[in-house]
Amino acid sequence: MTQPAFRPVSRSGRRRVLLLTLVLGALLFLWQLGGTGLVDETPPLFAASARAMAETGDWLVPRVNGLPRYDKPPLVYWAMGLLYALPGQGLWNPLGTWAARLPSALATVAVMLALASTLLRRPQQALRPALTALTAALAFALSPLVLLWGRIAVSDALFSACLSLALLSSWCSYAAAGRRWWAAWIWLGLAVLTKGPVAVVLLGLTLLLFAWLQGDLPRLWQRLRPLWGLAITAALSVPWYALTLWVEGEPFWRSFFGYHNLQRFTAVVNQHLQPWWFFAPVLLLASLPWSPLLLLGLVQGITGPGPWRWRRSPVEALPPPLSLQRFATCWLLAVLLFFTAAATKLPSYWLPATPAAGLLIALAAQRHRGRVWPLAAAASVLLSAVLALAFATAPLWVPSIVTPEMPSLPRELLAAGRLWWAAACFGLAAVVAASLWWPFSPSPRGGGPGLASLQAGMAAFVLLVLLPCWQLGDRLRGLPVRQVAATVVRDQRPAEPLAMVGMLKPSLLYYSRQVVIYEGAPATGLVNLADRLNHERRLGQTPGTVERNPTLLLVIDAETAARPYWSGLDPELLGRAGIYRLWRLDRRRLERRAAELRQAGVRADWEDPRPERY
Repeated sequence: MTQPAFRPVSRSGRRRVLLLTLVLGALLFLWQLGGTGLVDETPPLFAASARAMAETGDWLVPRVNGLPRYDKPPLVYWAMGLLYALPGQGLWNPLGTWAARLPSALATVAVMLALASTLLRRPQQALRPALTALTAALAFALSPLVLLWGRIAVSDALFSACLSLALLSSWCSYAAAGRRWWAAWIWLGLAVLTKGPVAVVLLGLTLLLFAWLQGDLPRLWQRLRPLWGLAITAALSVPWYALTLWVEGEPFWRSFFGYHNLQRFTAVVNQHLQPWWFFAPVLLLASLPWSPLLLLGLVQGITGPGPWRWRRSPVEALPPPLSLQRFATCWLLAVLLFFTAAATKLPSYWLPATPAAGLLIALAAQRHRGRVWPLAAAASVLLSAVLALAFATAPLWVPSIVTPEMPSLPRELLAAGRLWWAAACFGLAAVVAASLWWPFSPSPRGGGPGLASLQAGMAAFVLLVLLPCWQLGDRLRGLPVRQVAATVVRDQRPAEPLAMVGMLKPSLLYYSRQVVIYEGAPATGLVNLADRLNHERRLGQTPGTVERNPTLLLVIDAETAARPYWSGLDPELLGRAGIYRLWRLDRRRLERRAAELRQAGVRADWEDPRPERY
């Protein structure tokens, strides 16, 4: 079947598509962004570090809870800190979440615009370039991983954005005979300042795979100028690393390079042990319900144009302007191979692959041919229908959800009635897509309208169901910690230390604006707490004797408080919120209980090395 000629998009048409992409991105990632508090456990650490930069003027090393935080380079902290430095925080940023989350949200919207712009400026990629550009941006943005990490205060979304812009710029330079070759290396430098040298590895592995599959290494090398490019990247990123190493010395080297980079790749840290095939299901789940189109796009990216068959050697090079699908394939495979080889595996590690997945999904929907495309389209519709059925039967499975921090969550989820709306969103989208794709055979009009209808259902689900449920979760999980923090600020005595045991919530230190001593629920935690009050010294915390500081404030959850060694301490109850209690505890009683536990063989281990301590 002869494919219709590709038609370029007019300048006004490009502006309309980009404006629509911007509006959709704002709805998905900026709407109600500051309406909920910081999500424990990691985001408050980023937020507190960035706020401390703005308040102290120390913009070199992030610090949280009185300790340096070496886990990530400073770019995300700088972005948050600049927002925290703006006046009127109590008016526009009362929960601290606008300043902390806005870099992630804006970075995600920027990737949406970059994906759409790339396809609009290279219309040879699709039959309907305007529709393909929009569906590629939405296929990325509506990934469950992107929807989550694009709205929380961590570095992953900003890193993924900088790396994605570097990769897209690399391909655009290759396709445009080396035009603006330097842009990719500037973005790469920013990615290195966001998460470290892993950015160079991922870009390099992508380019090597692409050069091998495309069979065009000399032209790729000539157009991207990697030696000059790496010099640009180093000029942007190396000064901060060198200055921090000079100021902080061995602790920075050992923590950032030794633990957070090398050890995370070679050994399992924080009990994040996963099987070697962990990212295979992540690949599928991160693109629901159009995962079948992603698999089809991967096959098309490897085999190239024409009938579906494995190409024979030698490798045939596609014309550079027609190689975007192949480049996206290599991009996704580079992330898959690298993090599969890593010993520590987390779902967030897949985030840099989601823009490539968006490209592959949108291009696969357009490049329908042979017998495989109808199967992928039908499977995508079926998955949307399965999601609709799952939400429609929510009363059968939601009561089985066990959440110690939110014991009333199942009941309130069902009472809100939002899950029925979710069933309607996915069910209606499946019906519309099926009618557009019926009889699931190749058509000159392409598969973009059907994909767009599935995405419309997903977008409606986010706005009508996911965001209200996010607010419900914040009310049940985050609000109690904020209420306890407010009680601490109101009732704390001068120089009275603050501790939290059991469930450890860094949002307490953020909202109470002071150092918090965190310890676990076991007996070791009680012994550690007593010993740390007497001996530990960090910025904002000075050890003191029982005579100097006779009481402490202790935040404890109900389950931990019921344990034998935490009960019977006769505390003064200052307040309660959710599962948490705020005690004023006589340190003499704590010391006596700690002495009893030491006699029973419990040893204090708080001075043992803990790379993740905060």
